[in-house]
Amino acid sequence: MPPPPAAEEPALDELTPPPPPVDWKEMMDDDLVTQIIEGRRRPGYTPDLPDQLTQDNVGALRPPPPEAFPGIEDQLPVPDRWRLIETLGVVKERWFDPYHQNVLKGDRAIDRSKVPWLPIKGDDWFFVANLVSDSVFEPRTFPIPNGVQTTERPGSLDVFGKNRSFVAAQTFIAGFALIKGSTAFKPPDVEYRLTLAYQANYVDVPERRVLDVRPSKASHRFDHFIGVQEAFIDKHLGNTSDRYDFYSIRLGIQPFQSDFRGFLFNDSQLGIRLFGNRDNNRFQYNLAAFWRLEKDTNSGLNDITQTPRSDFIFTGNLYRQDFPFVGLTSQVSVTYNMNREKNDIQIDHNGFPVRPALLGDLRGREYDVVYLGYSADGRIGRINLTASLYAALGEDRNSFFTSKPAEIRAGFAAAELSYDHDWMRFRLSGLYATGDGDPYNNTEGGFDAIFENPIFGGADTSYWIRQTIPFAGGGRVISISGRNGILNSLRSSKEEGQSNFNNPGTIFLGAGADFDLTPEFRLSTNLNHLWFENTSSLQVLRSEGSIPKDIGWDLSVATIWRPKATQNIVGRLSAAVLLPGKGFKDLFDNKQRDDAYLSILANVIVSF
Repeated sequence: MPPPPAAEEPALDELTPPPPPVDWKEMMDDDLVTQIIEGRRRPGYTPDLPDQLTQDNVGALRPPPPEAFPGIEDQLPVPDRWRLIETLGVVKERWFDPYHQNVLKGDRAIDRSKVPWLPIKGDDWFFVANLVSDSVFEPRTFPIPNGVQTTERPGSLDVFGKNRSFVAAQTFIAGFALIKGSTAFKPPDVEYRLTLAYQANYVDVPERRVLDVRPSKASHRFDHFIGVQEAFIDKHLGNTSDRYDFYSIRLGIQPFQSDFRGFLFNDSQLGIRLFGNRDNNRFQYNLAAFWRLEKDTNSGLNDITQTPRSDFIFTGNLYRQDFPFVGLTSQVSVTYNMNREKNDIQIDHNGFPVRPALLGDLRGREYDVVYLGYSADGRIGRINLTASLYAALGEDRNSFFTSKPAEIRAGFAAAELSYDHDWMRFRLSGLYATGDGDPYNNTEGGFDAIFENPIFGGADTSYWIRQTIPFAGGGRVISISGRNGILNSLRSSKEEGQSNFNNPGTIFLGAGADFDLTPEFRLSTNLNHLWFENTSSLQVLRSEGSIPKDIGWDLSVATIWRPKATQNIVGRLSAAVLLPGKGFKDLFDNKQRDDAYLSILANVIVSF
């Protein structure tokens, strides 16, 4: 029987339904048009948004407890977690690279197997090395008096000689720290730190008996010195909250800054300090006592080969964040300076007497002075604010004008306002330090600091702050203002001399602007005007009937270049000019009648 005929397969067009008729008008009115080309939509068309998603199961947002993971107790901890990133091949350490993980920069714990001789226990000891090269070249002009016995050029009969000089200094700083504890979230348990500084400097001046008391010595000098800038032990005493509010103690040579801008005391000295915080770091506090070390004359570094001075500092301060405004930190402080150097005679390394100062009766002095201070730093809205107020109260056992005890009653105020607009910052600054109005009464009214290093009004870019201005004709080896200082203190030396509250005081007004032209390049400008607050003490010392108060205009411009946009390489070139006012010309008038004094500063800092 023949097989049945095979069924014919349906045609493809019979299986595929015909497409619906296209209504282009309907598509234009529907959001299907938005799907014709992905990522494109008709101009002016906004599709309907989907319904808002809600999460009703609140518990699902909570992470499960550790008990929810079976077998977690069988997992092994990794004791050296800092080297996991190297094990995974993410980064390879290079000892000379400070930008990535480096055991020399404290990024990884010390591998005790590689240093078995080091007496440490535990896996959380870190080593931190800091190396800095600071190079300075500084041509400048300032009033330089002729030597009493001889001059560099015979026949020079004026009080002041040539004013051109320059200094070159190279400083190397090496700091090392051994730290126990991971400090990312808490203070270290123990820290041992040592920082040494070596400086070689060369100075050339045009007159004899400026760099050395002996007129036979040349008018140029090369000197070098090694100083101990830090040598302390820091011990963590305990925590007061689960957010690591703590209290610690530090003993040894350590840096300390009494206010935000270094107006009163900014130095590294031998002392003991109890410090810590409270209330989630809203409060910070310091209780400290310092025994001042002698300084090397030409470098300003600590000289531990000499017996410490009979000069003691006791200070306490309290910081409160967001008070009285959010973004502003307030600080109150009490600082007591107890000086007992009446019977000390100190001759600096160049042969000049610095204690007692060669002013007035030339007798030794000792004094007690308490500084009551309030400082603020931060912002109020868009305005950045830094301010400090001090009252100096105490007694000078021997006023060099009267040879009798005198009360110390002096005041100080300084403030800087700045406003940021994009890459520009505009600044206004003002400072007022009282001067002594009557040198022969029983009150000394001139404000003087303990050891100032002000970061204010252009800092060391400013001519007045950078340069030492000698006071010739009214005292021997006395300066109106010292290096890296803004106050007219009439001290023999900021580093080795005593505070002097018989001084003319200081008034300072300034304006400036900083321009971050690129992340690597900044331009900074400053325009300042200075006055003596009261010239009575200058008149007595100079035996003049009147001396104007106007010191003059201080103009400066600085460029700062950071080629890697970090602080590891910083180059700075600045220029400053002092246009003398009537008071300055009265004190330093000379045959050349200089109309301007200049200062150039070239500085390169390389750090690791």
